[in-house]
Amino acid sequence: MKPNIHPDYQTVVFHDTTANEYFLIKSTLKTERTIDWQDGQTYPYMPLDVSSASHPQYTGKARVVEKEGRVNDFYRKFGKGRGVKK
Repeated sequence: MKPNIHPDYQTVVFHDTTANEYFLIKSTLKTERTIDWQDGQTYPYMPLDVSSASHPQYTGKARVVEKEGRVNDFYRKFGKGRGVKK
């Protein structure tokens, strides 16, 4: 492997501002902002709008659309079997 071509792999603090959750994760992200973490060390800091802590799919608050309801709405609007020969 060639030396000095890979980005720095460092520990970064990600902050989900929606859920106010902090994650300490390894990343190659570069940022000028820093934050003092619970262990007394200073780490690069990156705020996020959405993460697994606030995304509806992961929190169980996702809106589920049932196919049966959509099909019934179609039949109610256009009539069941309209244009279909038996």
